[in-house]
Amino acid sequence: MLALAGWLSLSFAMTACSNKRPPTVILISIDGLRWDFPEKTATPTLDFLTRSGVRAERLIPSFPTKTFPNHYTIVTGLYPGHNGILANNMYDPVRHKFFALDLRDAIRDSTWWRGEPIWVTAEKQGLKTAPIFWVGSETTINGIKPTYQVPFDATWSNRKRVEKALELLDLPPSERPFFLTIYFNNVDDACHDFGTSSDEVKKAIRDADQDIGFLLAGLKTRNLLEKVDILVVSDHGHADLSPDRVIYLDDYLDLDLVQVVDWNPVAEINPAEETEEEIYDQLVHANPHWTVYHRDEIPRRYHYRGDRNLPKIIAVADEGWAITSHRTVKPEYISGSTHGFDNHLLSMGATFIAHGPDFKSGFKMPPFANIHIYELLTHLLDLAPAPNDGSLDSVKVMLRSDSWFRGS
Repeated sequence: MLALAGWLSLSFAMTACSNKRPPTVILISIDGLRWDFPEKTATPTLDFLTRSGVRAERLIPSFPTKTFPNHYTIVTGLYPGHNGILANNMYDPVRHKFFALDLRDAIRDSTWWRGEPIWVTAEKQGLKTAPIFWVGSETTINGIKPTYQVPFDATWSNRKRVEKALELLDLPPSERPFFLTIYFNNVDDACHDFGTSSDEVKKAIRDADQDIGFLLAGLKTRNLLEKVDILVVSDHGHADLSPDRVIYLDDYLDLDLVQVVDWNPVAEINPAEETEEEIYDQLVHANPHWTVYHRDEIPRRYHYRGDRNLPKIIAVADEGWAITSHRTVKPEYISGSTHGFDNHLLSMGATFIAHGPDFKSGFKMPPFANIHIYELLTHLLDLAPAPNDGSLDSVKVMLRSDSWFRGS
């Protein structure tokens, strides 16, 4: 690997995009990298990408600020309330089926996934893709799967994930993917375990930065660095928890009378139809540190209404508060940090950094919603977008005037 300090100091020679084909695009997710985390410790790679590219003040996630909903929103441009992935844990009351992170068969069941992720858009229009470990990429969606499908394997280090991407870029041009993703979960894991200000989180940030540096060095060795658009994003931020800020649901109702689909910090509850109003009335004034809604009364700004799988009652905890029960309490619910709260809280703000031949240099982007990234990706790849909730107009200010332009 080339010495990071040596080549990062070199000027980045921008090259205009070919009129015949778009540049390769690599989308990198650092799960849980709050917008201000790069300032917590040394991040020379992210600093380089920022100096010679674009960094948003913050990326505004979608509600709920959870991993699966937001990763799928980023690649579809659809709010979780529209893309089918409402939460990390879901229940379909018509089919009587559960969806959860550890239910591999459910994750691969295409009936949960709506909308069109960017790799499906690309494959339909003739581009090979390799969404390594991205949410939804193990599933055949709309009858299409990516050319290179890599099932999630938690034992893979970040470095091995980067090596896999570089391996795919070493393929002959006719077999090489135009769109790739890489997913890192070490920062999110450290936050959940130790909290946002911990030395463990700072180390995880440095490690992720070094692994992206390894990717850039690999691209430079292959003479690809100046030809690739790189986007570094995260799905949400983090807020610290405390044993003094816990709501125990079983203090207020008999858990045997309800189905709790998801817990923390958004409790999603299905009571029996005949008890819904009674249980809602029990909960709405039970604790001052949450807000309780009927599913058709949740604020419109969440874009979270209308899905048949949305539970009947939704309780959203205040920032830094946890929702659990005395019999199911877990250490990570009362210590460390978590996410899922109101998406407009600064603590939930995510990261967006972009660098490459299509992006301006040293440009600071105002905060923007993650629903717009899908349209940005389709523009970079010269693809006609599927219907979505985003808009290229909301983000095109970050693009160079000579960026690949489809005329949209």
